[in-house]
Amino acid sequence: MQYFKTDKVMDLISSLKWRYATKKYSERKVSKDKVEAIVEAVNLSPSSIGIQPYRLVVVEDPELRRELGSDSFNSQIATASHLLVFAAYTAITPEVIDSYIRLMAEQRGVAMDSLADFRAKISGYLLSRSDEENFNWASRQAYIGLGTAIVAAASLQVDATPMEGFNPDRFDELLGLKAKGLRSVVLLSLGYRDEVHDDFARLKKVRLPKDQFVTEIG
Repeated sequence: MQYFKTDKVMDLISSLKWRYATKKYSERKVSKDKVEAIVEAVNLSPSSIGIQPYRLVVVEDPELRRELGSDSFNSQIATASHLLVFAAYTAITPEVIDSYIRLMAEQRGVAMDSLADFRAKISGYLLSRSDEENFNWASRQAYIGLGTAIVAAASLQVDATPMEGFNPDRFDELLGLKAKGLRSVVLLSLGYRDEVHDDFARLKKVRLPKDQFVTEIG
């Protein structure tokens, strides 16, 4: 497997070995350019049909983050430098689909009419399902973006913590998500580890040996 010997791939593997779910953050802030790079990586993530049925909210304000995390056991919500909130659409409407088709036409420089068959196909697929089914589907797409953000952060030597332990109703209210047809599904804090007070920063990463984790066929 010679392609695994390139410098870029080895840098990626080293970054993933370095990362862990940070428990305690220092007061050091993540620079604007690094946050923007992580956000851009999320925006470039794959999603089913390419429709990106979720949105990303970046929260830097310390007071707002304290309020968001006031009833959560995840102190990282308040103590990190930034918080990324992944929010999925609660329903996929014809308007959501039309907006996507319009954007595709604009960015590819084609007429809307040329995408009529594609619009009909995805409408038949998405609009035939219940809102709950589509919300669950949209949430899974958001998790793909979460994974991209974790890898992007590690490649920039920015610490990150994925979190599900939060009150989505509180987040949706304080961030005005319900009015936008969105519901928060998962979080990612960004910052820099407090190596003095975070015991996990010094622990060896525990992962299965590849021969137990991977099954190769043919």
